[in-house]
Amino acid sequence: MTPENHKSPPKAPPKASLKAPPEALPDTPAALGAPLEDRITAALVGAAVGDALGGPVEGYSPDQILQRHGGRVHGIVGPWNGDAWRTARPIAPYHKGDGHVTDDTLMTHALVRVYAAVRDHLDAYALADHLVPDLMTNPRWIPELEAEALPLHRVFLAEKWLVARLHYGHVDPREAGSGNIVNCGAAMYTAPVGLVNAANPAAAYAEAIDLTGAHQSSYGREAAGVLAAAVAAACAPGATPDSVVTACLALAKDGTRTAIEKVCETAARHTDFESALIPLREAVAPYDTVGPDYRQPSPAARRPSRVHAIEELPVALGMLLVAGGDYRHAVLGAVNYGRDCDSIATMAGAMAGALGSPVPDEWSKRVAEASRLDLWAPARTLTEVTREVFARDVRARRAHEAAFLTLGGQECSA
Repeated sequence: MTPENHKSPPKAPPKASLKAPPEALPDTPAALGAPLEDRITAALVGAAVGDALGGPVEGYSPDQILQRHGGRVHGIVGPWNGDAWRTARPIAPYHKGDGHVTDDTLMTHALVRVYAAVRDHLDAYALADHLVPDLMTNPRWIPELEAEALPLHRVFLAEKWLVARLHYGHVDPREAGSGNIVNCGAAMYTAPVGLVNAANPAAAYAEAIDLTGAHQSSYGREAAGVLAAAVAAACAPGATPDSVVTACLALAKDGTRTAIEKVCETAARHTDFESALIPLREAVAPYDTVGPDYRQPSPAARRPSRVHAIEELPVALGMLLVAGGDYRHAVLGAVNYGRDCDSIATMAGAMAGALGSPVPDEWSKRVAEASRLDLWAPARTLTEVTREVFARDVRARRAHEAAFLTLGGQECSA
């Protein structure tokens, strides 16, 4: 499928996704995989750890990372400029490294707090009513600033847009994302949407598309929907990286779908991230608007398009395939890819965690301590909310079924 041929029915999955998920699984714990609470915990903790590992090498190339660290990054490392992080450009004044999470995790945890307040599915109005006040009025510990501050003072301009448009501009929340720079800003924190809709990728996609209309448009909004769908698909019993990609291809539109397809076709030919670093970049390059020099974006960077995609989501999916779903391998591949690698590793970590791959304790404990964050508390909260939302959904579905049958609708046979 070409990007222009966006209305064509989905093609067969690429080689990486030819193995369809099993239709029936034996009723055994080993076959069913990790329980819901473990998947939610691994996804949220895994996203935060990936974020922290990627932060200190964000914006650099694989070759620059290799030279700076005398080899590939295999765990938590210090700031790129060492003790000069407060003043060294272009990162100053953020302490990226030493296990500090970035705005990806701050925004993810903020979205969990919105779920905790609403205790139901979210839409664009939920971001306006809950997320924006949280960013503006509640000081929190910001690891990269090593200080307590308003989250608004740390987030990127694309996230400050939420406050400018919704609080000051009073724009309709469903349309507020229009005009923002198109980037991964919404996709980087929508893993909770996939977890609340665990094992239901279509519902996760629809919810994420709705709520991120307040933040993003075009392929930035599309990526948020597909990332949520990927996490939801990863939660399904018996899910594999192949089935996650298949779910994404069934839902993704326009250039986002094509970029995922091309990157995953390339990823299928690799089993280690070292050999995949350059090929994955080459596969996604035609769809990425930023251009070859991440520090000097092209004139067309981050503008709306039907034929382009953010770079981060396709590469995260590609690394998930290369790693065979293994958390450590997927995240280290994302980190050593460079460029916007904190967000790539956040997404890869969330998907691998949702698949049930464990997050290394030595990483999670150090990140929690360094960032002064309880990485496990948001998972406990979101698990409670997810169970409540599911119970409400079941009641609503049964009420609809009863009403439909009363109207003379045909009862489906199992």
